[in-house]
Amino acid sequence: MASEEASLRALESLMTEFFHDCTTNERKREIEELLNNFAQQIGAWRFCLYFLSSTRNDYVMMYSLTVFENLINKMWLGVPSQDKMEIRSCLPKLLLAHHKTLPYFIRNKLCKVIVDIGRQDWPMFYHDFFTNILQLIQSPVTTPLGLIMLKTTSEELACPREDLSVARKEELRKLLLEQVQTVLGLLTGILETVWDKHSVTAATPPPSPTSGESGDLLSNLMQSPSSAKLLNQPIPILDVESEYVCSLALECLAHLFSWIPLSASITPSLLTTIFHFARFGCDIRARKMASVNGSSQNCVLGPERGRLGVLAMSCINELMSKNCVPMEFEEYLLRMFQQTFYLLQKITKDNNAHTVKGRLEELDESYIEKFTDFLRLFVSVHLRRIESYSEFPVVEFLTLLFKYTFHQPTHEGYFSCLDIWTLFLDYLTSKIKSRLGDKEAVLNRYEDALVLLLTEVLNRIQFRYNQAQLEELDDETLDDDQQTEWQRYLRQSLEVVAKVMELLPTHAFSTLFPVLQDNLEVYLGLQQFIVTSGSGHRLNITAENDCRRLHCSLRDLSSLLQAVGRLAEYFIGDVFAARFNDAHTVVERLVKVTLYGSQIKLYNIETAVPSVLKPDLIDVHAQSLAALQAYSHWLAQYYNEVHRQNAQQFVSLVSTTMDALTPLISTKVQNKLLLSACHLLVSLATTVRPVFLISIPAVQKVFNRITDASAQRLVDKAQVLVCRALSNILLLPWPNLPENEQQWPVRSINHASLISALSRDYRNLKPSAVAPPRKVSLEDTKAIIHQTLGVLEDIVDNISGESTKSRQICYQSLQESVQVSLALFPAFIHQSDVTDEMLSFFLTLFRGLRVQMGVPFTEQIIQTFLNMFTREQLAESILHEGSTGCRVVEKFLKILQVVVQEPVQVFKPFLPSIISLCMEQVYPIVAERPSPDVKAELFELLFRTLHHNWRYFFKSTVLASVQRGIAEEQMENEPQFSAIMQAFGQSFLQPDIHLFKQNLFYLETLNAKQKLYHKQLFRSTMLFQFVNVLLQVLVRKSHDLLQEEIGTALYNMASVDFDGFFAAFLPEFLSSCDGVDTNQKNVLGRNFKMDRDLPSFTQNVHRLVNDLRYYRLCNDSLPPGTVKL
Repeated sequence: MASEEASLRALESLMTEFFHDCTTNERKREIEELLNNFAQQIGAWRFCLYFLSSTRNDYVMMYSLTVFENLINKMWLGVPSQDKMEIRSCLPKLLLAHHKTLPYFIRNKLCKVIVDIGRQDWPMFYHDFFTNILQLIQSPVTTPLGLIMLKTTSEELACPREDLSVARKEELRKLLLEQVQTVLGLLTGILETVWDKHSVTAATPPPSPTSGESGDLLSNLMQSPSSAKLLNQPIPILDVESEYVCSLALECLAHLFSWIPLSASITPSLLTTIFHFARFGCDIRARKMASVNGSSQNCVLGPERGRLGVLAMSCINELMSKNCVPMEFEEYLLRMFQQTFYLLQKITKDNNAHTVKGRLEELDESYIEKFTDFLRLFVSVHLRRIESYSEFPVVEFLTLLFKYTFHQPTHEGYFSCLDIWTLFLDYLTSKIKSRLGDKEAVLNRYEDALVLLLTEVLNRIQFRYNQAQLEELDDETLDDDQQTEWQRYLRQSLEVVAKVMELLPTHAFSTLFPVLQDNLEVYLGLQQFIVTSGSGHRLNITAENDCRRLHCSLRDLSSLLQAVGRLAEYFIGDVFAARFNDAHTVVERLVKVTLYGSQIKLYNIETAVPSVLKPDLIDVHAQSLAALQAYSHWLAQYYNEVHRQNAQQFVSLVSTTMDALTPLISTKVQNKLLLSACHLLVSLATTVRPVFLISIPAVQKVFNRITDASAQRLVDKAQVLVCRALSNILLLPWPNLPENEQQWPVRSINHASLISALSRDYRNLKPSAVAPPRKVSLEDTKAIIHQTLGVLEDIVDNISGESTKSRQICYQSLQESVQVSLALFPAFIHQSDVTDEMLSFFLTLFRGLRVQMGVPFTEQIIQTFLNMFTREQLAESILHEGSTGCRVVEKFLKILQVVVQEPVQVFKPFLPSIISLCMEQVYPIVAERPSPDVKAELFELLFRTLHHNWRYFFKSTVLASVQRGIAEEQMENEPQFSAIMQAFGQSFLQPDIHLFKQNLFYLETLNAKQKLYHKQLFRSTMLFQFVNVLLQVLVRKSHDLLQEEIGTALYNMASVDFDGFFAAFLPEFLSSCDGVDTNQKNVLGRNFKMDRDLPSFTQNVHRLVNDLRYYRLCNDSLPPGTVKL
């Protein structure tokens, strides 16, 4: 043993050195290499067995176990059977002898190593593996150890990783399922025994304020008084050992429930026992008693007891998350719900000693989370199933959920509960839509609950009722969805309000509108407090308390305006007439409020607390405009209804709105308010489109301001919006008027002069023969290009889906600017930021106005671009100009995508040069770059070229198909087609998963639409190359997220020639596989059944891939070499 002893000492000193602070990285690498080489030796395990039994050094033990783990998982096939027997015998003995003294992480690792052996050898060579675990569990001394082994077995054998063959995985699952009933029986026994044993000691609890809980609601919820009585027993106080055993048993159950099917093995007594333990999470009294009696060492205190509750709820939630419930299990489910709602009632019970919120605050946060998860699963998965049971009182459940929701101690908890209500409201809405006859009955049943919910949610967003909580919300930091905590809170609340409105419109409106009115009165009453001071107007409210109250009222008004805006959709469509009066009242109030704000210029007023009150006043003004904008569809419907009748009321609403808007379109107004006004103007011009809009003086004023060269320009975004609105007023057809009353000639002249004014500076950039070019600096030139093209592009983009007449007028007005752009383009080809903006403009033109531009000019544009984008220019853009340069090339390719999709023959002559540009110029530059830039657009262009120009490659004649019965297609431009296909194939060898997914989708689409895989050229030269590449990708596991898509594509390719696939390709593929021997190749071939349906075929593919990887792993033992430590 001297050598073993010496090796142990050497290993201990190496480990100490390795983890010492002073050891250099280079020395660490040397030690690591030494240790790795030692581990690869045949027989190294004998040393490790000695090390494990003879050392107390944690590092040495961990290393030794890693050697065993490597041996069992990677080299087990090559280990002599005598050695295997010895290892199977020694490791469990070692565990039994030392499990109480080993550190927990070493003990757990040793358990896993033994389970790994079972995974390979049970039951054939290790027949007592599972029996030993059951015996450990049954012996009180080793119960914890047995439970740890059981949980590890469930984790490693039920859902094993892929280092096993599929046949072995299936065998293990079958073997485990045979043991489930025994295991569940044992676990039930352990939990029941602990409960009963400790219940005796707590036989007569002191009378408590919570006794007599089985009131009316409880007897409704519980099937029988006995179960209520059972759940009302006081909770026992456990010693540390019992608590530990119970927590291990519950962890085992949670893992078992994650994979075993719902069946009779999960008995009522097991469920009841789990619920007993779930009470540990919600019984505050027992926790207090524990802390009073808990001076002795082995009493479990609050937090640990709470953990038992959390674990029990995890078990319940695992069962709840299963959507597929056998008929015979439904009754169990009902019982589970009844018992959980007993707990819910316990948590939300209000008595003198505790408010509900106080009680929830005292509970473990994880327990509350698990309980909320349970409620979410109940509503989303099982409510439709349970609601039909007469003995399940859904309305009482909602009462409890209501209390639980509105007493949540944290914001996150409240959000989660609002999600549950949203699920419930969605369920109710879809139920009503599917059973319209029962609509009234369903609504009557839930009406009270919904009105209560609505009122409380509205109260929760108001400072008037909920100031302390709302002030805690952050309104500055943006989350991943680009909203602050306050905005998220408000949005989620308003979604609930909107869903209730959809179900109960009258109730919801009559609840919300009076609250809005109250806050509006305060706002409209501010006028009397405005005084004139030297520098302007001032709000004469200075007392701190008054300022605070005003701040709260303004914040509430802002929220309620958003609520009113969110409900606009419920006043239009079929219900327009029925709800007209309510909507009219709202719109009238909103118009009045916006006009009031603009007239007394509340946005510019001085206040006592400018940092608080000024933003509040601006926000209310902006929200009133936004709310009014939400009613633009209602105004449009109103306009359609009143057309040619008494339209005075409508005209007055629109004119007053314009009076409120116009003063805000100014550089002196804050951006938030300015943009709200611009958006409202766009909605009036685009959605409502009243014929008289152009003649309103306020609109004339805006026209004059925007076309006046001397006026100060608005910020970019506002300028774009106002120009869009003015253009739309002139371009969009007026509703309800025949073509001859549209006044197109006048509108056309006005539009031309508008665009002329907007593009004045831009058009002057083009040098002409008459006037020499103006001297303008490069920066100023860029600013003019940026500002003008931004406006023009937006105008074109907005008109692209409109009538031909509108687009014609638009192009006539723009024609000169477009020609200037084309003339300027070559001059800026090396300024990628300018080229980017110009190409954006041309892309929008091609998408929206290509018909109006006409063929000759379009050809001229394409030819100019093709000439400008030489190979050198493309390389410069892609390789040297960073992201802007890549964006330029991407936009150019997008323009070409529009061109190749055109059905007209005129653009077909461009196809050869477009394909040549792609394959000979762009592709060589981007092919080998790891960056995904440009590639996605390039492959989309290639796909669209094939998809929309199939006959460029495959000529099919009607005559040929009639004569031969099938179309024998002639192949043309074969080299180009082959090059494109090769590029697609190459893309599957690259790591970018998005490109892989996109290109696989393109190939599948071409096959579905054009029968790509069936074409003679593809079948004979490419089909099995693609199949080979896709199979290799699966074997490499590089794109595992796309397993399903790859499986389907493989099936579609193989199904073109199944005989060739099974007879030629598969044997050839297997013979070319390295790392597997001939016998293994034969087994892989035999296991691939000749199924020709999609599910079986893809299953066979995944089996082949899994087993091939497994065999390679088995054969991967490294060559022996002896290394002494």
